[in-house]
Amino acid sequence: MSVNSKEIDDQHKVLVGLLNEMYQAFMDREHKEKVGIIISRMADYTQYHFKTEENYFAAFGYEDAESHIAEHRLFKDKVDEFILKYKKHHSALTYDVMNFLRNWLNTHILDTDRKYMDCFGKNGVIPPPAPASGG
Repeated sequence: MSVNSKEIDDQHKVLVGLLNEMYQAFMDREHKEKVGIIISRMADYTQYHFKTEENYFAAFGYEDAESHIAEHRLFKDKVDEFILKYKKHHSALTYDVMNFLRNWLNTHILDTDRKYMDCFGKNGVIPPPAPASGG
């Protein structure tokens, strides 16, 4: 799931880690107690992560920034919806949340995020490939 940028890959790992935490809470039958905390952490961290990407988009004039940012907004809106449902009903929402997060992360990272790799590479965010060793 790499986009070849240590900074962004590390941020993606945090997001995947939060999804794994939710899955583990479900497996440990602790999801009702923990899902609200995990969703809130996910919402907070995605804002940080999205800001990182969006700052690069602005700095580099990334041509597909508008549609990419629209995906970020849709994600934020969906997570906000989960938080509101959780607060209102105090239900875990675990299946819905886990399925949405897993599908969104896979699709967004493997498709949408990979589209900016050339732009980021040209601007030094992604290191150039190592020269082939002449052995």
